[in-house]
Amino acid sequence: MNDPTRWLFAGQLGSAFDDGGPILLIEAKSLVAGRPIHRAKAHLLLSAIRHRARELGDRCEYLRAETYDEALAARDPAPGERLEVVDPTSYAARRYVRRVGCAILPSRGFITSESDFREWADGRAGSRLLLEDFYRRVRERTGLLMEGDQPVGGQWNYDHDNRQSPPKGAVTLGLPEPWWPTEDDIDEEVRQDLDRWQSEGSVTLVGADGPRRFAVTEAEANRALDDFVESRLGDFGPFEDATLTGDWTMAHSLLSAPLNLGLLDPLEVVTRVAAEHAAGNAPLSSVEGFVRQIAGWRDYVWHLYWYLGEGFAASNNALAAHEPLPEAFTTLTPDAIEENCLHHAVDDVRERGWAHHIQRLMVLGNWALQRGYDPHALNDWFIDMFVDGTPWVMPANVVGMSQHADGGIVATKPYASGGAYINRMTDYCGGCRFSPSKRLGPDACPFTAGYWAFLDRNETALRSNHRMARSLSGLRGLSDRESVVAQERERPPL
Repeated sequence: MNDPTRWLFAGQLGSAFDDGGPILLIEAKSLVAGRPIHRAKAHLLLSAIRHRARELGDRCEYLRAETYDEALAARDPAPGERLEVVDPTSYAARRYVRRVGCAILPSRGFITSESDFREWADGRAGSRLLLEDFYRRVRERTGLLMEGDQPVGGQWNYDHDNRQSPPKGAVTLGLPEPWWPTEDDIDEEVRQDLDRWQSEGSVTLVGADGPRRFAVTEAEANRALDDFVESRLGDFGPFEDATLTGDWTMAHSLLSAPLNLGLLDPLEVVTRVAAEHAAGNAPLSSVEGFVRQIAGWRDYVWHLYWYLGEGFAASNNALAAHEPLPEAFTTLTPDAIEENCLHHAVDDVRERGWAHHIQRLMVLGNWALQRGYDPHALNDWFIDMFVDGTPWVMPANVVGMSQHADGGIVATKPYASGGAYINRMTDYCGGCRFSPSKRLGPDACPFTAGYWAFLDRNETALRSNHRMARSLSGLRGLSDRESVVAQERERPPL
């Protein structure tokens, strides 16, 4: 009997998904059609698929079509062919491969299995599904940063060491420029196709057409990993939450996109990084912070996507947020945004389809939370506008953590803050016409005033959350509460 043909999806393009038999790759235009999508994201997906097809050569049947249905209908498979697939990364794709009769293999590309997580979650007996508990379980099972049954260094979490403000007066962290991939003929072909499709009106692209900044092959992804370990890992931890206007990468790894394309094995990545501490090449706080992001948070949100169900993003709106996303977000046009931090965050997304996690959570997400943007629409926006955005990544991150629309399943309290946090962790406020210390008046910071207006609007919904007691007490003692709320009600939208 012939080997089965393995159908690889866009999140399965690394060697970990290839067991050596014949391969089917389908480039369906529907992957980048439908809702508006960032041009850098569309380029990345198509370039990655086409590069993988070239690497596989004659072992790969590579089809281009409008849809998967069209591609499968046009095939002339060998007699008795068995089509198999590693379980894909979205509900829609899983339904599809079952409908067309593929043999289903267990999912790959994560450190823990779906069955392991379900066993852990079901055994919580009503306790919250805390990331910290899950993360400790992963480390105990894998031995990552462990000495016997104890964590290396005696602590599980070094978050307290990883909250440094950016160096005062610095324009950048002073680190070497990251390694960037070199575009080739495939990238040029992708660019021409996107231009043609956009002019035809079959796709809607937003954002800048910059050079490709993220890996699309396994070789490129490993070069990017090497570069991070050698040049930025040591500074990653301390400045993990810091932002500088002149340094969009800071010390971040830039590996989220290639990880989500399946180009890197996450266990191999964190094992490599952990070895840097063991060899004395990187501080434990940086190494643990990175391991927690990959072995903790990334696996955690993957499993929550399946465990919480397909309707999680659409059906959760605990704070009754229904405002539509502003045009500045949907078209990525930051020119009219006066708030310096928000302007730069939207502009970073426009330029590259990427911003680091604090810009996403404490600038973009914080702004949306304060103004009551619809969480489902915001979830879709993050999926479509970010090069690492996927249907499984964003629900727990956006609907749960960022917008608190799930009422506290993912995060114990809303991630709302005033301008003081942004002023402490960035250099944005120095160049802004608004003052982070003011909540009332023409130069009142919209984040600072917006924080109090958010609490006022949601006081009833948040009253039972003990972690919000101090904030709500402050709201009740605010002498100018009514004036601040009225001011924010009248503030023009973006």
